[in-house]
Amino acid sequence: MSQLTPLQLFISFNKIAMSGFGGVLPWARRTLVEKDKILTSEEFSAILGICQIVPGPNIMNLAVCVGSRFAGARGAIAAVLGLSIGPILLVLLLAVIYDHYSYLDSVKGVLRGISAVGVGLIASTGLKMMRDEFQYPAMLLVVVITIVAASYFHLGLGWVVLIASPFALFLAWKKAHKL
Repeated sequence: MSQLTPLQLFISFNKIAMSGFGGVLPWARRTLVEKDKILTSEEFSAILGICQIVPGPNIMNLAVCVGSRFAGARGAIAAVLGLSIGPILLVLLLAVIYDHYSYLDSVKGVLRGISAVGVGLIASTGLKMMRDEFQYPAMLLVVVITIVAASYFHLGLGWVVLIASPFALFLAWKKAHKL
């Protein structure tokens, strides 16, 4: 797809938003890369990488980047609205229902189950994105550095970015010059 209209972007991002609960990143990748083929897997990973280091929710940043890429400022606005209007209305409705039934054990159990599904979807997306890195195995060093810095040393995002970015930039530069 070379161009998308703001309406198409609104619909795509609305489908993404209404497919996920508690995190739509796995659905965003599935929709944008696998289903609608708006982005390649490598493009998605690159855009998401940028979106993770700038302030704001990753998925909103992704909507702005993809929307503006295909339809300028109007596309960015349409993608963000598509991503947010449906879930806002749904959460308001769920809040009213939860207010009335939150004391029930079955409601508590459902919420625990939903959180487990969310963890699984995020892990699945991470593994799919890592699969792309196997095409350039040296980049796995950046993945290992990031995991160790964040998990073992418990460093914040800023420190992890400062530590891993020089390696990532160097390896990306080498990869680009090999092509």
